Amino acid sequence: MTTDTQFHIPWDKAVKPAVVVSILLTLLTIYTLVVNRLHLGLDFTGGTLIEVTYVQEADVNDVRQRVEQAGFQGAVVQLFGTAMDVAIRVPLQEGVKTEEIADRVMAKLTEGGTEVTLKRREFVSPSVGADLIEGGFMAMAIAFVGILLYISVRYEWKFALGAIIALIHDVMITLGIFSFFRIEFDLTVLAALLTVVGYSLNDTVVVFDRMKENFVELRNATPWEAATNAINSMLVRTLVMSLTTIFVLLALFYLGGAMIHSFAIAMLCGVIFGTYSSVYVATAAAIALGVTREDLLPTVVDKEGADLPEMP
Repeated sequence: MTTDTQFHIPWDKAVKPAVVVSILLTLLTIYTLVVNRLHLGLDFTGGTLIEVTYVQEADVNDVRQRVEQAGFQGAVVQLFGTAMDVAIRVPLQEGVKTEEIADRVMAKLTEGGTEVTLKRREFVSPSVGADLIEGGFMAMAIAFVGILLYISVRYEWKFALGAIIALIHDVMITLGIFSFFRIEFDLTVLAALLTVVGYSLNDTVVVFDRMKENFVELRNATPWEAATNAINSMLVRTLVMSLTTIFVLLALFYLGGAMIHSFAIAMLCGVIFGTYSSVYVATAAAIALGVTREDLLPTVVDKEGADLPEMP
């Protein structure tokens, strides 16, 4: 098979090890989700959000100690906006009103003459959190169905099934990382997962589209030869896009503040595994399902009377 690509990397040589790695990661994800579950944030578990502003740079460790001294263990204290703005997330306290929680926290924070201003206090109900989880994963399920229908019509159902398997793979492993390392799962992470679905699909569709072209241009190519040529021809584009996105996400992680760490981690996992799964999950699954050149070529319709001899 002749190709006009800059790279000639035999991607099919690593299919079996990659599939084994993906299966092991998926099994580990299922195990950690069952045993550890997700470390749900205040958005989902319910509790009280208190936002305060200091006249000078806030000491997060000192604030955390004062909140614990007020009788609220397990509170999450983070900077947001500037180094003087602090968000305090107090877990749900049975029988204690939001106003009382805020008053006790403020009393501790202002001890010793420290100047602190209460900007906001808000109670988040656990029922609201349950609705958010249900709505978020329902949106993801609807996206999966839409993707399945679109790719089935645009390409072939084997490609569609491969793409869905890859998306589930990416989302599951990202969730597994959050569960294994006990990283807080909040609304920003849910938004990141939905973004990951779109990002991963973009890479996959590009490979599928180029693979379809190769089936037409390279008539004697096997499915993996067509796929290898497609991946190699798009390699520079994929690397530039992925690395650029990773650099931006690393900047967000290190410079964006603690409140956006979870979002940045979820996006980083999604970009890395999404790029990997476009080759070794989506494409490999489609080929394993038996996609062929005939599946993607347009059906030739014989014109009526085409087999009759021409008139003199």
